[in-house]
Amino acid sequence: MQEQTATRLSAKHSIIVGITLFSMLFGAGNLILAPMVGAQAGTAVAPAMVGFIVSAVGLPILTIAAVAKIGTATELGNLIHPLFSKVFMALVYLAIGPFLAIPRTASTSFQMLLPLLGISQERVALVQLLFTLVFFTTAFVLALHPTKLNKLMGMFSGPALIILITMLVGKTLMFPPAAPEATQIAAYSSNPAVTGFIRGYETMDMLATLAFGVVVAMNIQSLGLENPRDISGQVIRSGVIAGAVMAVVYLGMSYIGVTVGPLVGATVNGASIIALAANIQYGVAGSALVAAIFLIACLNVCVGLVSSISEYFVTTELGAHLNYKQIALCIVLSSVVFANFGLTAILAYSVPVLSALYPVTIILMVLGLAGGSKPSTAFAWRLTVAVCIVISTSIAIRNGFAPKVWIPFDVLPLADVSLAWLIPSIVTFVLCWMYSVAAGKKG
Repeated sequence: MQEQTATRLSAKHSIIVGITLFSMLFGAGNLILAPMVGAQAGTAVAPAMVGFIVSAVGLPILTIAAVAKIGTATELGNLIHPLFSKVFMALVYLAIGPFLAIPRTASTSFQMLLPLLGISQERVALVQLLFTLVFFTTAFVLALHPTKLNKLMGMFSGPALIILITMLVGKTLMFPPAAPEATQIAAYSSNPAVTGFIRGYETMDMLATLAFGVVVAMNIQSLGLENPRDISGQVIRSGVIAGAVMAVVYLGMSYIGVTVGPLVGATVNGASIIALAANIQYGVAGSALVAAIFLIACLNVCVGLVSSISEYFVTTELGAHLNYKQIALCIVLSSVVFANFGLTAILAYSVPVLSALYPVTIILMVLGLAGGSKPSTAFAWRLTVAVCIVISTSIAIRNGFAPKVWIPFDVLPLADVSLAWLIPSIVTFVLCWMYSVAAGKKG
């Protein structure tokens, strides 16, 4: 009699994989942005964080579910067109890889470690270069074993990160530095939920989940699941666990922002807010606590990204010329260069890129959750994606290079809250679908 294989992981292993996914997602942007939302929103923090969590947690988890339902991110893109899938996925992987997210992990880690080093200003550039070399060498070595990330992150570095964050948030909850104040920022006064939603884009987690599904599935398979449908279901369950952990951590970090913000003002970045909170609660030891939090979080994300991106490109035409190890090496070497541009520069050019990629990813996520396109909706999905690309890319280019220049898309509904693409995309899909249905009946 043939032995029956398991159809789902045990509760223990589900939690381990969930924490692994949380660790792969929760990095520099996640740490910085939630305190910034808290500090900037002030007493409007509740609706702002609702919007932020929808964007930074809800959309990534739904994207994981959509990809799991279809198979892979590439197959999801193929529902629009194979050429679109190749180009879009390459842009996504490069954005979350050596051009934006991976360099940001090293830059942020270094900025938080800098107060402990006590070096002169003229030596900062050299020390940063040495740090990034060590950081990415470590990430490269750890990324060489992508099927063992559940042991590294799910059982060690992930829980350690959660414990350190809990130490900071817990003491701030017990001894808040200041009372929340009303926001002085117009966007949070008029549309706190929408402003928080748009801020959630900057975590890049929705784009990252397009990549991480493959590595998460590999780790689930290494724990004993074999059937693709069972693996997909477990990916979704692990995504829910990761999302729940992230949401709780975000709320805690936003409380730090709300209570520290009145002391430093709403224009200070999230890293400085966290550093001050740690200093208030733990004194000199607070700097070491913050450095450890950022270092573990950023290294986790870096390893996850290098693993996932390498796994993707090894399946493309590039894989015919380079193996996994060689691709991973190319990624970390490129990241060393971009990381030394500095954190401020990375954040400055990341926003326009994300503004162009995120709306299209949202449409693909909805397509995946709908189970893919049908003959009656295939044209509607393709034209909807095309309309979304034209609008979001045009606005992103304008915002990046000429932010004061007016373009016709500025008159679209919701353009003032960075959602100009939404209504035209919905209208395009509905009209095309109605036309396809009508044409089908006539035929």
